[in-house]
Amino acid sequence: MDKVILEAQGLVKSYTNGPNKLKVLDGIDISLEAGKIVTIMGKSGSGKSTLLNILSTLDNPDQGTLKINGNNIKSYSDNDISYLRNSYIGFVFQFHHLLPDFTVFENILMPQWINKKNSKVNWALELLDTLELIKSKDQYPSELSGGERQRVAVLRGLINKPRILFADEPTGNLDEKNALILVDLFKKINRDYNMTILLTTHNPDVAAIGNVKYELKKTLLEKK
Repeated sequence: MDKVILEAQGLVKSYTNGPNKLKVLDGIDISLEAGKIVTIMGKSGSGKSTLLNILSTLDNPDQGTLKINGNNIKSYSDNDISYLRNSYIGFVFQFHHLLPDFTVFENILMPQWINKKNSKVNWALELLDTLELIKSKDQYPSELSGGERQRVAVLRGLINKPRILFADEPTGNLDEKNALILVDLFKKINRDYNMTILLTTHNPDVAAIGNVKYELKKTLLEKK
């Protein structure tokens, strides 16, 4: 069996809206094995983003445990969590969030500059070349298509060489052609760099790329 690098048990999350309390997640169990693509499918509003935010340490559950590399992160300090996010986790969101005043190359390197790490220029160039964006490295986001901008956002998520790449509805704003290009990109990243990927989607065709597939509905997570 491959090494489990992330494991969550009994995750519960609710939100309060005035006098009402909405339970979004109710006893979620999930694990990620190294080098696998795991997909979570669900309708809009099913709680996919909430679950991904908890698993990627961006949010905390009301109940339940989250272990990364066998360590319960509840015992981690804020500095420990920040280090974990910066060194172990990569993010790709539905909206690319590229900075308009910086070039493609600068956007990709931005996480390193923010963290004041030694810049991985050669790694950034390798990613751009491998994923056929090297000709766009000095362009600005406004000069790219929507599909190209989202691919740049994926490269930005890879710059710190994370162990796990979290992608929240990454194809949600793309047409079918660009969605397929991005799906192929995730498969290539997984194959060439042995990257563990956890991806949420409402699209069955995107969910199909998973080695392990889940569906989130009515606050519960079912393995498919």
